[in-house]
Amino acid sequence: MDFSTIELDEEHLALRDQVRAFAAEYITEEEFEHEHRTGDGFNERVHLAMAERGWIVPRWPVERGGAGLDALGARILDVELGRPGLPWITLDTTRLVLAAVERYASDAIREDVLAGVAAGRVRMCLGYTEPDGGSDIASAKTRATRDGDGWVINGSKIFTTGAHNCQYTFLIARTDPDAPKHKGITMFLVPLDTPGIEIQGIRTFCGERTNIVYFDDVRISDDYRLGEVNAGWGVLHGPLDVEHGIGGDGAGLADQSATVRRVRQLHRALDAAARWATTPGSDGSRPADDPAVRERIGAVAVQLEAALHTPGAAGRVKCSDAIVAGGAELLDLVGPAGLLSGGTPGAVEGGVFDYTHRYSPGTATYGGTVEVFRNIIAQHDLGLPRADLPGNKAFIARSGS
Repeated sequence: MDFSTIELDEEHLALRDQVRAFAAEYITEEEFEHEHRTGDGFNERVHLAMAERGWIVPRWPVERGGAGLDALGARILDVELGRPGLPWITLDTTRLVLAAVERYASDAIREDVLAGVAAGRVRMCLGYTEPDGGSDIASAKTRATRDGDGWVINGSKIFTTGAHNCQYTFLIARTDPDAPKHKGITMFLVPLDTPGIEIQGIRTFCGERTNIVYFDDVRISDDYRLGEVNAGWGVLHGPLDVEHGIGGDGAGLADQSATVRRVRQLHRALDAAARWATTPGSDGSRPADDPAVRERIGAVAVQLEAALHTPGAAGRVKCSDAIVAGGAELLDLVGPAGLLSGGTPGAVEGGVFDYTHRYSPGTATYGGTVEVFRNIIAQHDLGLPRADLPGNKAFIARSGS
């Protein structure tokens, strides 16, 4: 792992200053209030302003609606927008789907969708999980049935975060119920304004908005199919690998851990804890005057750094562990006032400790549960055989595990 400092030239320094100025103008208390009220993980004003600068797809050439940035420029953009808390969920799901659209979409829709993404007017969510399917998305029961030159879709998806702010869902559907589960699925890019689609909002424990999307005799053209019929697993694998932290960015500039964005909330809570600890009370003393307080805050910081620098899928697990334990530790340290939520009189640091503690359990499930990632670690990093192979099942049965 290379910890050396990158010296920025004048061009990249100018970009950094430009992004910081943008963040100061657009990522404001008004935006945070909107996020607190809606839980969307998306703000259209910010998103469209980014699109005007080519920042939705920053490495695309300017003539395609991008900013023409190199790998370092794109990394500066990501870091500087992430630091103040860019609402990123819908931005990320849209970017996850882009490569699959470029490679597999029909000529009839490809360019219009890609241009719309760059312009900020097209966003895409992930239609993976089903109410009774959990993380086993290949067991999808949502059906897509041939009807002339099109398809009829019936079923439902859950945790389709951002669907109410998106124009398309990247949908996994069962097209051959008699085939093995990985062989009988097809991917579609379904317009969410199609008749028969209903989006129902769900608020999570921490106030985030996600959705259930219902498909009732939804008719779409075959133009919206991505890839070959019953070959959807191959289409899906690229976005899944990116989401799961498999592979790299090629330039060595990406975050070491998968889903680092999720643990940035702990960083914000740590900053708040440092301010709380160094603020004198009515008697002039500060919590940080107690070495035990400094030690507890320092221990959380160490675990955060360890999470940020644990590579790939292992980092995904470590990030979740760090924010779950760290959020609880900081809340316990601050005491009863830390339990007050944002907007409540007397809330410490705007309620960040309460929010972080409520937010943290969900990090064990976002983008696939940590149990799924432990399987990825076992298979991809450690080279262990799959646990569901017949020989391994027999071994587990014999060992009583």
